[in-house]
Amino acid sequence: MNSRHATAAAALVTGLSGLAFVFMGLHADTTSRVPSPLAVSAEAPGSASAPPARARGQRHQDRRHHAGVEDLITGPVLPPAAPVSVTIPRLHISSPLLSLGIGSGGAMDVPTDPALAGWYRLGPPPGALGPAVIAGHVTWNLVPAVFFRLSELRPGDVVQVVRADDLVAVFEVTEVRRYKKSQFPTSTVFGGIDYAGLRLVTCGGQYESAAHRYSDNVVAFARLTSSHPLHPDGEHSQHQ
Repeated sequence: MNSRHATAAAALVTGLSGLAFVFMGLHADTTSRVPSPLAVSAEAPGSASAPPARARGQRHQDRRHHAGVEDLITGPVLPPAAPVSVTIPRLHISSPLLSLGIGSGGAMDVPTDPALAGWYRLGPPPGALGPAVIAGHVTWNLVPAVFFRLSELRPGDVVQVVRADDLVAVFEVTEVRRYKKSQFPTSTVFGGIDYAGLRLVTCGGQYESAAHRYSDNVVAFARLTSSHPLHPDGEHSQHQ
């Protein structure tokens, strides 16, 4: 095990513990790069049929200029651009974004720094068509981490993502749900959608000391409502 995987494995002990195992394994269509929960249970729902988020979203993206296809897309959609940081004003959460992929074992990487959130780069970037996924730890060695307050999000809350194209993508939270790790809804989180979506993921529920992990995952769902240029001094513009 190299140092990168060793660090990621250590991270599973606390804040995002078990998330990589929930996402363990790839869909049979390896070009989709959508993690699925095969390692948790053979009966885990969606483990064999999770739709390819990137592939489906990309098909919509590539066909938008064909007549009539625009009618299939709801809400604003931005051109793809890598995210730089995420901010949740009401919860006073702000973090630069690490880049997350899939490890050699087929599990989604988790942030190696408890103070930073990470973007799943094999899916759509925030603001583009499809479900962008950002993950962060809730605790690290039982000390509050970047997404410690994520479960406090409520419908209507605002999430802002600064992108590499100097646009701020503004999302509105639509719902916050908690799932048992053995029942993580891979297709709901990663599956194709007809709008620019965002999923914020962390752990929740009871901390199981014997297993060194939390019992649940917390997922906040949001959709793009607007965008605006980043202020020249790096601050978010007030015009949304």
